Amino acid sequence: MIKKALAFDIGGTKVYNAIINENGEIISEIEKNATPETFDGIKSLFEKIISKYEQDVDVVAFSTCGAVNNENSGIIGSTGNIASDYPKMPFKSLSSKPVFVENDANCAAWAEHVIGASKGYSHSVMLTLGTGVGGGIIIDNKLLKGKNGAAGEMHFKMRTDKHRKCTCGSWDCFEIYASGKGLKLTAEEMTNNKNITTYDVIDGVNSNNSQMIAIFNRWQNDITDGIIGLANLFDPDCFVLSGSMAEFVDTEKIENSVNNEIVTTPTKIFKASAGNYSGMIGAALLAFQLKG
Repeated sequence: MIKKALAFDIGGTKVYNAIINENGEIISEIEKNATPETFDGIKSLFEKIISKYEQDVDVVAFSTCGAVNNENSGIIGSTGNIASDYPKMPFKSLSSKPVFVENDANCAAWAEHVIGASKGYSHSVMLTLGTGVGGGIIIDNKLLKGKNGAAGEMHFKMRTDKHRKCTCGSWDCFEIYASGKGLKLTAEEMTNNKNITTYDVIDGVNSNNSQMIAIFNRWQNDITDGIIGLANLFDPDCFVLSGSMAEFVDTEKIENSVNNEIVTTPTKIFKASAGNYSGMIGAALLAFQLKG
């Protein structure tokens, strides 16, 4: 009998859930709820959904914002856009079925590894380029978790002069240059216009506006510089770029630039192919693997 998971994808604004089988196929309607503002509200939403579906599944799998411990049982560090006490969530007690929890970027990286763009590659790095930048690293077909589960955070330095304050509280991290917010800040600096948006930049690129092209190229160069550093550290077979901003990047140009500069072996740059719900899919696939 094919196993099934009730999978969640939890972000600061939305909670998705669906039933996913062991082949990574979504076999139910995808439900979407606004993320409640309080701990009790989030917990109640989980309990309501789980009580509705747990009798039909073998495991409950959570793809969540925040760093997750190596026991895949709870959160050790959250993000600023969800209830401050969310890390106290007692995931294991939410269901009578086995419960599995993993960071959303790690889940998405695993989905790409099993059914997506990095399938067949044993070493890969996934970068989620959105409002921020998420990361998932797979080494020798295993997720790189670190000693406590917090590995893969894309907060390494891009410069040293305290030019941009990052969302993590530090200065000049890769995230604050390579993200959608990073593109907006680059555009503001190069146009001296605080009202410019990422949409303005992309529209300008599409209409062959030279200034917008220059802004976009600087942003893409920042992404490239970060990937060069990651390639030199991890020597991966490939990088997978996902998230709302990834659709705009020129992967061939980045791949050529990276391979011209790295000191490790050549790597490939792919766009993600596991779909918008790769977090839920990856959580389910990891849960089946670890829970048997």
